[in-house]
Formats: sequence, structure tokens, C-alpha cells
Amino acid sequence: MCSMKPIHIDRLKINHDHKVLVECSFEIHSSLALVGQSGSGKSLILKTLLGLSDNSLEVVLQKRCDFEWNLGKSVALVPQNPFTALSPLTKIGDQMFLKGERSEEIFGWLGLDIELLSRYPSELSGGQLQRVVVAMALSSEPLLLLLDEPTTALDPEAKKVMIELLKSLQAKMEFSLLFVTHDMSVASDLCEDICVLKEGRIVEEGKMADVLADPQHDYTCQLIEADFKTRKFRV
Repeated sequence: MCSMKPIHIDRLKINHDHKVLVECSFEIHSSLALVGQSGSGKSLILKTLLGLSDNSLEVVLQKRCDFEWNLGKSVALVPQNPFTALSPLTKIGDQMFLKGERSEEIFGWLGLDIELLSRYPSELSGGQLQRVVVAMALSSEPLLLLLDEPTTALDPEAKKVMIELLKSLQAKMEFSLLFVTHDMSVASDLCEDICVLKEGRIVEEGKMADVLADPQHDYTCQLIEADFKTRKFRV
């Protein structure tokens, strides 16, 4: 479990042409899932936290944390598509923030062969690339890891393996994580807390087990039913 102090997003408001797209606040303790359907605003929130929101948007972001917020260092991203995150003309080892033994150690934790550091992205499988992107993000030794649906393209077994790896890495490296996803079942496997996002507003939040066991909002019920109808959930 992460031992860091909570990260407070005290106010996040995003406007476009005087229309409010997002207005919310939340806290990231050890692990928080931000769950919502497409168009709920979760990707917009993630881009804003990364400082990548469109210039046409009016953004108010007030946050508090016990470290300097620095993208690529204290804050790192694992994107949905590993192919767009890697330079195809640069060897994997040259794209890592840390070199030598530390990179090799992180590779080992992810079950990756050290020999892959000397290869180009085109020489790796999709599953290997996904783990490499996680290794790259962690090679900056971040205090907050942002996850943009990194399991979307994986089959059920590969998803399970990736979630267990992330939990193990969090225990070793003690970072907090924010998992942005539409997949309630995967979120339940990884995160302790949840915020349910609908049309840019948080409609329900709390401990993951409590929300799943007794959801208070119809929208939350719909998300749970959609994701768990083929899978038995145990609180």
C-alpha cells in the first residue's frame, strides 16, 4: 500500500464557449479509479492533469500534494496505445529515464528480458510493448502514476496479469495511481477507491468494495451491470 499523503484535486473546472464540460474535485490516496462511459469527461480530466488540454478550453485547476508536480518525473503516464508512446527509431534502453541496474531491475519486476533493452519497438510483441511502456513510466520513479485504460487491448488473462503486476510494482515503489477507465470490473481489481463520472460530474464516490456492494446512483448500477454480467464479483 502506498504510504504517501493524499493528492488533493480541490477544484477542476473546464469550460468551452461558456459551457461547463467538467466540474469536480477528488482525492487520490493509494489508488483511485475514475470510471465513466465514453464522453463522461474522464479523458479530458486526464489531459488537464497532464497539462495537455486544448488551448481553446478555459481551465481552472487547483491541486495540493506534498511533492513538486512535474510531468515525466514525479508524475508519469501509461497511455492506452503503447505504439504511439515509443519512438520507432530508438532502442528501448535509450528511451528509459534511468539507465543501468535500475532499469534492469524494473524490467525484471515486469517479467521482461534485459535483452529487450537493446531492441527497437518493432521487434517486440504487443504484450511486450505494453510492459515496456509501464517500465518507461516507472523508470522516472514517479510519485503519481496515471493510467489511461492500459488494459483495453489485452485479453482477459493478459489483463489479469497486468493488474497483478501493477499492484506488485506499487507495493515495491510506493507510488499513488489514478486509473482512468470505462471498465468497472478491471477497476475493481486494481483500485481501493472509486469516483463515478457522468457528464463531467462525479455522481458517486467511496471505497471500491462499498460502492460495488451498495451503489447509490442509477448510473453506477448500469456500469456495474454492464461490466459484471459475464463475471461473478465477490466483495
